[in-house]
Amino acid sequence: MSLRHFFDPHSVAIVGASRAKGKVGYEILSAAISSDYSGSIFAVNPNADVILGVKSYKSLEELPEKPDLVVIVVPAKRVIGNIRQCINIGCKSVIVISSGFKEAGQEGAKLEKEIIRLVRSSDMRLIGPNCIGMMLPGKKLNASFAGVLPAKGPISYFSQSGSIMAAIVDMANTIGIGFSKLISIGNKTDINELDVMEALGKDEDTKVIAGYLETISDGDAFIRMAEMISKEKPILLMKSGVTEFGAKAASSHTGRLMGSESAYECIFERAGVIRCESIKVQFDFARAFATQPLPKSDRIAVIANAGGAGIMAADAIDREGLTLARFTEKTTKMLAENLSDAANIDNPIDLLGDALAGRYELVLKAVVEDENVDTVLVMLSPHAMTECIATAEAVVKVSKENGHKPILACFLGASKISESLKVLWEGGVPYYDSPESAVATAKVMASYSKWRSRPKRVVKMFSVNRRKVEGVIFRCLKQKKYEIGEMRSKEILEAYGFTIPKGAVATSAEQAVNIANQIGYPVVLKIWSPDIIHKMKFDGVKVNIIGDQAVRDGFDLMMYRIPQKLPEAKISGIVVEQMCKQGQEVILGMHRDRRFGPLMMFGMGGKLVEVLEDVAFYPAPLTADEAKEMLVRTQTYRMLTGTEEGDGVSLDLIAEALQRLSQLAMEFPQIKEIDINPFVVGHESVTPLAVDAMITLEDI
Repeated sequence: MSLRHFFDPHSVAIVGASRAKGKVGYEILSAAISSDYSGSIFAVNPNADVILGVKSYKSLEELPEKPDLVVIVVPAKRVIGNIRQCINIGCKSVIVISSGFKEAGQEGAKLEKEIIRLVRSSDMRLIGPNCIGMMLPGKKLNASFAGVLPAKGPISYFSQSGSIMAAIVDMANTIGIGFSKLISIGNKTDINELDVMEALGKDEDTKVIAGYLETISDGDAFIRMAEMISKEKPILLMKSGVTEFGAKAASSHTGRLMGSESAYECIFERAGVIRCESIKVQFDFARAFATQPLPKSDRIAVIANAGGAGIMAADAIDREGLTLARFTEKTTKMLAENLSDAANIDNPIDLLGDALAGRYELVLKAVVEDENVDTVLVMLSPHAMTECIATAEAVVKVSKENGHKPILACFLGASKISESLKVLWEGGVPYYDSPESAVATAKVMASYSKWRSRPKRVVKMFSVNRRKVEGVIFRCLKQKKYEIGEMRSKEILEAYGFTIPKGAVATSAEQAVNIANQIGYPVVLKIWSPDIIHKMKFDGVKVNIIGDQAVRDGFDLMMYRIPQKLPEAKISGIVVEQMCKQGQEVILGMHRDRRFGPLMMFGMGGKLVEVLEDVAFYPAPLTADEAKEMLVRTQTYRMLTGTEEGDGVSLDLIAEALQRLSQLAMEFPQIKEIDINPFVVGHESVTPLAVDAMITLEDI
């Protein structure tokens, strides 16, 4: 959507402008005047003629011209009347600073609903209410009470929290970060994060989009929007308000493990959004993306004038899973010819403590041109002879001449390096106070570059029996049965290409023996009851049973004890099933998140799934590559690949099973949760088995 009148207003009216210093209406008018804004500023206050040297009007309807932007700062109950005036004069862009709406209780919520009704009945758009305004450094307009207008820059910021935006502004002014736009979105009554992201994605003055969110308005739309924008611009988000509430009430392993934190992590990853844990981290990343090109891969070279600093950086590179670059013979030869024997010419390079600016420049030029290097980290420790400012100037010079590889700086120290940091920043080289921060930034840049260069997503569609699944789900919902037992769950899975163990239901001990003999020993006995979902919890599963008498005893014992534990449960019999003799146990699952839709799960299966919590999540639908990537993210992956040649299992078969389950989830929105645990998989020649399963439904 276009937010042109918000981002490029030629006139601004402040309704509720005040003569009393300390009042929000005074501070916003004062900020607008002091920001050196070139457009017209109108004050609206029925009780004043002049405020801060600006003529004041009784109402919006008395203004000499229609303002492009109206900022409303009046008590909540008076906001409605002013919005009506905005509509009457044809104003299309309004910011409501006022609080006292849905965040304040039922009365405020009613007022906010009336605002929504009025906005939707017109062609007006509204930011807020309950926000602190907007800053446009490029236009020299401060229509907020967030503080002093920052410098102009290529980063744009939006925040659901006014206090976070105020903190961002203060920190940015302290360290000299510039912005294109800063928007406080408040209650998101009309314009929400999706509207702002879309507008910033199209904004030519915005190179990096950053923000702070507490809620996401539309999960599915967020994924689509963020994925589209991330292909062109990085999105750096802090997300708070993440809790595990609701997960404990889920009936499946997948649902209990699928907390909000996991949901946001996998959604952000799918959409290419970079998650930031703090304002500092967000600034660390934003500075690099705003000033440096993206790396082609993750190979890093380190140049330092102290061995210890270089080792710290190398350790951080190893911890982050990045690659310490191996120099070409040409680079190694050049370093050997131009550095003393005491210097270390391997990566990390140690220029020694007496390194002057010229030595830094010579080595940096050679390393940045090395085809085996993707990112260069320049480190400096301020010795007595170190030329801090001159070295910073040399780094800036090479960075500007190079232009195709990112160069990051980490100057350690305090007072001795303060002036050199200004040189770096003004020259477009981001600097960091620790090698860990610099390497973390390099990792994010490499990961984002890899995400942008990924192949086009292709989701495979399998030939399945949808009609059979429709019948099972229809019957269950008609009977108000939302937790489907094992047998019906397996019917659904079998219709989608899963193989289930051979077996049948026995209603007597002798029938159980006959089934066991047909299948072949060993067998498993499982209680069959629509009222018992978690059979293990009530001793409803007996494994590795061999011999007719063992089957009779197991059948009789289960049919005797379980009714005592669960007298109200309807028990239809016992499933006699073949025992899986080989393979690894994993869990496949799906939980339908109310915001983001079906989220797939993979992890360690069996009894320990919720103890170890070794699981990975990803939103459906899955591609083959995404399914395989889910496996790699777990510790279970090491077990699956095996320790010796021929000892691993077929990862392709697991990935295919995840894709089939993903297709099932996408085609049947009535399915709320799925667990296949264990899913037993072996070598490629061994057919994997869905040994146990449960599915829960919901009305839609």
